[in-house]
Amino acid sequence: MKPKVFHVITKLELGGAQKVTLMTLERLPRDRYDVALISNPDGLLVDWANRIPDLTRYWIPSLIREVQPVQDFMALVALWRLFRRERPQVVHTHSSKAGILGRWAAWLAGVPNIFHTAHGFGFNDFQRPSVRNLYIWLEKITGRISTKLVVVSYANADKGEKNGVFKRGDWILCRDAISVDQFMQRGPGRTQLAKWGVDDGSGKVIVGMIACFKPQKSPVDFVDLAAEVLKQTPRVHFVMAGDGELRPQVEARIRQHGIEENITLLGWKTESEMPDLYRNLDIVVLTSLWEGLPCVFSEAMAGELPIVATNVDGAREAIIHEENGYLHEPHDIQGMAQSVLKLVESQELRRKMGARGKSRVMEFDIGTSVSNLETAYQECLKIS
Repeated sequence: MKPKVFHVITKLELGGAQKVTLMTLERLPRDRYDVALISNPDGLLVDWANRIPDLTRYWIPSLIREVQPVQDFMALVALWRLFRRERPQVVHTHSSKAGILGRWAAWLAGVPNIFHTAHGFGFNDFQRPSVRNLYIWLEKITGRISTKLVVVSYANADKGEKNGVFKRGDWILCRDAISVDQFMQRGPGRTQLAKWGVDDGSGKVIVGMIACFKPQKSPVDFVDLAAEVLKQTPRVHFVMAGDGELRPQVEARIRQHGIEENITLLGWKTESEMPDLYRNLDIVVLTSLWEGLPCVFSEAMAGELPIVATNVDGAREAIIHEENGYLHEPHDIQGMAQSVLKLVESQELRRKMGARGKSRVMEFDIGTSVSNLETAYQECLKIS
């Protein structure tokens, strides 16, 4: 009988952790494993999950992102009951909320192998100390019942070690990766400009940010950066692909700067739309305050696009400063704006940086990540 491998993630919203989880589930060989997904039934990527062949799906409505004790207890019990009934040999959780609830439910149900991937941690330097310390404590005690901890960047590994979440070297690296071929494929470029309100003959440089509109991504900083750039040149149009809780603040700041004609909010984009989106961009920006290793970086690199981003966590493992992009401290609006301006003014610089990024993008291919993960599964399951 094939071992059962259950992956647990809180909600299938549009995000790097969710996409990597689904790509992993697509690629785990069915001749070796019975594979299942456990998640909340809502989210933009549910349709993708429903299209994956030979995948058992379990939907738990009480599994939500927000901290709500009653709902969280209901989710813990639902997970425990499911694991007791189905008896998986591996439970693999993703991200903070599902990672805590899923691992404890698996431990209480007697699951022999408990994996967890930290796509970044739930604690960060922008939280109140009491909140941050609580999350660190939760990760520490839950780490003790985990068989194997997976990190997506060396920076996250270092952060986990320094905060006592796991011992030095007691982790495996599986990048938050992408299907590189999908983003390298050539297709008709500049097909979206008219929809974005840009004249294709205007020669404007298109600068984009792809991210959820939530505090972690600091999307208002992108609007402020756009305003700074537009003070010095009219040759740029900005787009933001994503949505979320901070959309009202984003829209208000756009109006405050008076740049409604220079920035387009695209809303959520499906996974199938993403490669074409990148083909319409010249520069990619990400203003995050903390990260694991966002897929946006590797997607941009595969598409031969230079990147301007904040120097947080795994960013410097994808972006080599002044080689394939520029790194700045969080909230450094002026610095990021100047880097964008350098790229706007030089098509040759954009071309060179994009080529350098593409030359090293295979490190971030999903095939490499799944291979590393499956090796760890086989070791725990004693599969030769």
